[in-house]
Amino acid sequence: MTARREMHLLENCRFLRALRRQPVDQTPIWIMRQAGRYLPEYRATRKRAGDFLTLCRTPELACEVTLQPLERFALDAAIIFSDILVIPDAMGLGLKMEESVGPVFENPVSSARQVYKLGSVDPEDDLSYVLEAVRTTRRNLPHSIPLIGFAGSPWTLAVYMVEGRSKTDFSKVTAFARQNTAAMHHLLKVLADSVSDYLAAKASAGASALMVFDTWGGILSTPEYESLSLAYMAEIVENLKTSAKDVPVILFTKGGGAWVERIAQTGCQAIGLDWTVDIGDIRRKLGDRVALQGNLDPDSLKLSNDEIEQQTADILRSYGTGSGHIFNLGHGIKPDIDPAKVAFLVDAVGRLSKHYH
Repeated sequence: MTARREMHLLENCRFLRALRRQPVDQTPIWIMRQAGRYLPEYRATRKRAGDFLTLCRTPELACEVTLQPLERFALDAAIIFSDILVIPDAMGLGLKMEESVGPVFENPVSSARQVYKLGSVDPEDDLSYVLEAVRTTRRNLPHSIPLIGFAGSPWTLAVYMVEGRSKTDFSKVTAFARQNTAAMHHLLKVLADSVSDYLAAKASAGASALMVFDTWGGILSTPEYESLSLAYMAEIVENLKTSAKDVPVILFTKGGGAWVERIAQTGCQAIGLDWTVDIGDIRRKLGDRVALQGNLDPDSLKLSNDEIEQQTADILRSYGTGSGHIFNLGHGIKPDIDPAKVAFLVDAVGRLSKHYH
């Protein structure tokens, strides 16, 4: 197949057309954390790798687990297997994954002096294993399936870097931000530059869409969110208009439903929504400015098939007729989900959404 033919297939896939709010035959679907612990084949590959970080750092294995859900389910996009914390790890904070604890940094940020010693990450040098995983996956993906590259938002990365671990009450980072304002903004600027370069490099390596996960933006007040989180995501979007021209960007702030109008003003192509908002209300508020992604409650996949179908139908009905909707969960899929429930959801979205196109 010629390169031109491959590009034509990719550009006309449902997912990218929906991001551009162009007509599609049915609502596309992919699932956050779709390559993960709920799949037995993923657990087998991780066991073969030895540990999570080795899996992330081995391009062939990262490619393998990225492709696994596509082999099971009729999903409309793949997302490269990696972790948002690879950037602070590359800055020398010493990332470890502890059983039943999650990510832990051996050298968390604890002083303003430490912040000013941190430098931006060069993705080609410091994160070459991720870029090779993207290239390898793009070569092995069907020509019509787009690949999503992602990164954590500067604020979310800063939370982990200061707190030092994932299970936290956020007391350290909120105190640091208020007591060391200049240092915090310096850190966020360094992270915004690094995330911009990292996402642009993923686009060059073969990612067809880019997503920023702002997992902890929702813990902030509105003024803090605008200053500490949204301003730096807007900077990333602006940077990518030059460095990754024409590659759509999705911004997702968990708990960010109150700020969707401000998020839309960044110039992103799509906004990810968690399950706490009504997607129809958001669509009416924003009009056709952006595509919307979401937003089934992840716990819904523990319900009966009839209940999953009803909740899926409710979301599709709420969004209404026309393109611009990418069906997804409102956050990542949980590890105790039966893969058969995912298969049912994917089928239900395909069956039920045709009515709206």
